[in-house]
Amino acid sequence: MKLTRSPFVSHIIATAAALSVVATAASAEAGSITFSGSLGSLAAEVKFEDLGGTLTVTLTNTSTADVLVPIGVLTGVFFDSADLSLTRSSAVLAAGSTVLFGITDPVVGGEWAYLSNVAGLGSGVTQNSGISSSGLGIFGPGNRFPGNDLQPPTSPNGLEYGITSATDNPLTGNTPVTGEEALIKNSVVFTFGNWSGGDVSEAISNIRFQYGTALNEGDFPGITELLIPDVHAPEPASMLLTGTGLLALARSIRRRKKA
Repeated sequence: MKLTRSPFVSHIIATAAALSVVATAASAEAGSITFSGSLGSLAAEVKFEDLGGTLTVTLTNTSTADVLVPIGVLTGVFFDSADLSLTRSSAVLAAGSTVLFGITDPVVGGEWAYLSNVAGLGSGVTQNSGISSSGLGIFGPGNRFPGNDLQPPTSPNGLEYGITSATDNPLTGNTPVTGEEALIKNSVVFTFGNWSGGDVSEAISNIRFQYGTALNEGDFPGITELLIPDVHAPEPASMLLTGTGLLALARSIRRRKKA
């Protein structure tokens, strides 16, 4: 006698398979969190990723506008970190990014700095950590990532090696953004060693994107879907257990039908 699978059993199996896929995807993303924000024509994104003892931070100018003035250049990001013992390992151009008006070197660490315990050191800065290509009255030469000083004076300073949008036209705008200062088009990846902050989605928060060369020139917060209230996604382990239970139920029903 040929047994046919009932629509109910088929639905259970399909649901369980889907839940297993979702659980796997969620587990793969558990070690990273992305924040984004915008203000007028300004827009930015930062991704924090735990690579096991190492933390990478990818900072991107996601604006679609042409950068015409210094305030359109992304020069830093501030954030709260549960781990204040991070060591500066490297700062390099992200894939597809280029240097405008300066030395084309994939290593740009000499032009960027990191400092913890920055809260209260500048106007409006409430975060405990920050990364910047501009001094902003906070960052000095001793805070730089490893790398050569690609444009004098000693970094961090002014707009140099700040980040413009991927759609920026380097031929338009005022002098500082059309050749006076070296700029990075698109994105920079920062790597930190000695990461022990645990779950990165819980260890990183309170994002502030910084534009221009002064703290009061252009800044706005970054948000992530994980922080939207009243949205509670099931834990990967819970989803996997649910999927496993549904599969077991489906098998039990099929065995009863055979009997």
